[in-house]
Amino acid sequence: MADWNDQRTGVGYGTGIDSASVPSTVRDTGLRKHMLSIYNYMTSGVLLSGIIALVFAQGGENSMAAQLFTSGGILAWIVILSPLAIVFAMSLGANRFSAGALQAMFWGFATLMGISLSTIFLVYTSESIALTFFATAAAFAGLSLFGYTTKKDLSGFGTFLIMGVVGLLVAMLLNIWLQSSGLAMAISAIGVLIFAGLTAYDTQRLKAQYMHVRGTEWAGKAVILGALSLYLDFINMFQFLLAFLGGRE
Repeated sequence: MADWNDQRTGVGYGTGIDSASVPSTVRDTGLRKHMLSIYNYMTSGVLLSGIIALVFAQGGENSMAAQLFTSGGILAWIVILSPLAIVFAMSLGANRFSAGALQAMFWGFATLMGISLSTIFLVYTSESIALTFFATAAAFAGLSLFGYTTKKDLSGFGTFLIMGVVGLLVAMLLNIWLQSSGLAMAISAIGVLIFAGLTAYDTQRLKAQYMHVRGTEWAGKAVILGALSLYLDFINMFQFLLAFLGGRE
């Protein structure tokens, strides 16, 4: 989701290697390895968040999640806001951080997200969470495969989808005041569609970026930042789908 290196502006990792000078077999093998590394990091991050969420939710009303978030103290707000701060730091400071530093920040982000996500076990049934997770995983796989294989240029949808995310955030803030169940359902449905589109768009964007980072110092950074983008697409799609379909306790 985070467009940390927009090729149209020329800002980011540099020029890389001209794809025309690289044999197609080498390019294809390198691309598959690059994308597999992104998916491995992204999947590991999601699994880490899920395991931590389960651990913190153990015990129901007496769980660590309940004790942390029902108190509404400063620690709860730190946990809630820290992942957002890390995303901005990674996206805006990618030029300054090493690949190792970005990797450490990614795992820290996934850990804090796991703690934040533990609250869903206090609201929704375990069965609906599991069903929604596997439905999201299947949808994500299909959408990402579409983004990887399609010949259609999806770059034109990028700005539209990012604007949709901004509009979604405004609607969510507005509904905190309105407390409209109808608007909440509409937000959830639109959120699923927006992040479904971003999954395909980001996959194609990351694939297109490969030849620009191949053989440069940005190669390792691109993997971590790409995993972060796809992680955000997956988790947001999961949360909106859960709010739309999840069964409450």
